[in-house]
Amino acid sequence: MKVKWLGPSAFKITSDTGTSIITDPYSAYSGLSYGEIKESADFVTISHEHGDHNNAAAVQGNPEVVKEAAPVEKKGIKLNGVSTYHDDAGGSKRGGNIIFCFEMDGIRVCHLGDLGHPLGDKEATQIGAVDVVLTPVGGFFTIDAETATGVCNQLAPKVIIPMHFKNDKCAFPISAVDDFLEGKTGVSKQGSSEVELKKENLPATTQIIVLEPSL
Repeated sequence: MKVKWLGPSAFKITSDTGTSIITDPYSAYSGLSYGEIKESADFVTISHEHGDHNNAAAVQGNPEVVKEAAPVEKKGIKLNGVSTYHDDAGGSKRGGNIIFCFEMDGIRVCHLGDLGHPLGDKEATQIGAVDVVLTPVGGFFTIDAETATGVCNQLAPKVIIPMHFKNDKCAFPISAVDDFLEGKTGVSKQGSSEVELKKENLPATTQIIVLEPSL
């Protein structure tokens, strides 16, 4: 499996056989200077209908768009959604959010979308065991570094990949990734946008992989 960060919550995740998923593709949006998405995919997941997350039209290849919390199993991919909220007030501020979990090459991946609150026991049970968590860490619009740490401890993945944080291409009023990394061990800054993961090579203890946006 290859995981490529497009930014800010958009990833292209490609299986060993070439099947691919793009998560939360963004459009031109105030505060973002990432490049235009021109990637193709078999599936697109949309965690919520905000312009920096729902630009499925930009993805090439006539993908199947998944934006409901219902099971999908096609092309060797098992995908399911868990309904959560974009805020800590039951969705009254920013609406709903779907956490998407899927299995690819024997690896269970969980994309938290714009999760805005700690996970309850019911939600954590629905997510189940995961190997890789893609988590927002910037705060303000999503969970912050402290809450993201708690969620990751709860899910206990082998790999954590931070997303939705302030950087040279994101001028949102949110925190940089350093707040999330502070005091943590097992941090690997790739210096690139992509990492390859193999089931048999997943770390025994949790590793945090920080990617650079590709666009």
